[in-house]
Amino acid sequence: MVKELLPKYHQWIFIESPMKAVFEQYEATDTDIVVFASGNPLFYGFSNTLQRQYPLAKIITTPYFSSIQLLANKTNTNSNELIAVSVHGRDWNALDTALINQKSLIGVLTDGDKNPKTIAQRLLDYGYSNYSISIGEDLEGESENIQTISLLETLNKDFHKLNCILLHQNEKKKQHFGIKDVDFIGLQGRPNMITKMPIRLTTLHLLDVSNAEFFWDIGFCTGSISIEAKLKNPNLDIVAFEKRPECEEILYQNQRKFGVPGIQVVMGDFFEQNLNTYAKPDTVFVGGHGGRLKELLLKLDAVITSNTRIVMNTVKESSSISFKESCKNLNWKLTEELNITLDLHNPICLLKAIKK
Repeated sequence: MVKELLPKYHQWIFIESPMKAVFEQYEATDTDIVVFASGNPLFYGFSNTLQRQYPLAKIITTPYFSSIQLLANKTNTNSNELIAVSVHGRDWNALDTALINQKSLIGVLTDGDKNPKTIAQRLLDYGYSNYSISIGEDLEGESENIQTISLLETLNKDFHKLNCILLHQNEKKKQHFGIKDVDFIGLQGRPNMITKMPIRLTTLHLLDVSNAEFFWDIGFCTGSISIEAKLKNPNLDIVAFEKRPECEEILYQNQRKFGVPGIQVVMGDFFEQNLNTYAKPDTVFVGGHGGRLKELLLKLDAVITSNTRIVMNTVKESSSISFKESCKNLNWKLTEELNITLDLHNPICLLKAIKK
């Protein structure tokens, strides 16, 4: 496309893997380099890569429309409130966050696996049927095709491998500030096996989830704490541990019911887990310990860093005493002790500690 415009003795360097070889060729060059890239190279593009690799280099970027901008323009979409995310070679986190935040217009850069079909299926799985989808295929190419259809229609179509999408919110989902206990799907025959809503909200306050980044929920049971935490802070990275096999499906059903994707589930005995394989938490909720509380806190202490917040709700006085004794032995600072009684239920003691 540009060969006739180049100097006679130019050197052409393809942008291709491995990038180390590309950078070595750049560094062997003693003159200016011109890079040709489609779209806007500062939008998930090559200019960003160059800035990371050569932070002191003088880079002049002359952009064109990004693919998301092109699709918005070609569909006459008001993009004032557009938020763009990429799942191209990435996980679902950015898209999940945008959905939980109920963004009205979401542009998505796709890839071969996270394509319009799988994205539509994910939205439907988690109850986000309140979106329609615009799909731009091979934009400005010979096979350009643009259509706005329902999520269900998307599941029955095939698409060009080069595509991007817009998700249009047709109506808002109901938002919860504390979900009713009876709305959660619970353990069969054990309806009270759930952290009650007032206790749950107070627990989230003690955990300070709005300012947390990495959260471990140990003994998630129905998943009520993890789900409410994710709704309060959609950017929160959650790892939820549970040994009862039936709880995995219960959590998944509750995630779908309340539109909360993005919780990493770890099934099995907590004491048998290699905790170093997970991102270190800055907040931890101990929802269950199998009668081995001191041992659990000792295992936890070995992996968490200073200033990590640990919260536990206890019914038995013996559990409260064990938690306090462990705080002394582990040199954690006990910062909160709240006693709450709900209706005719036994008093609950909420304990918070911070690792020094």
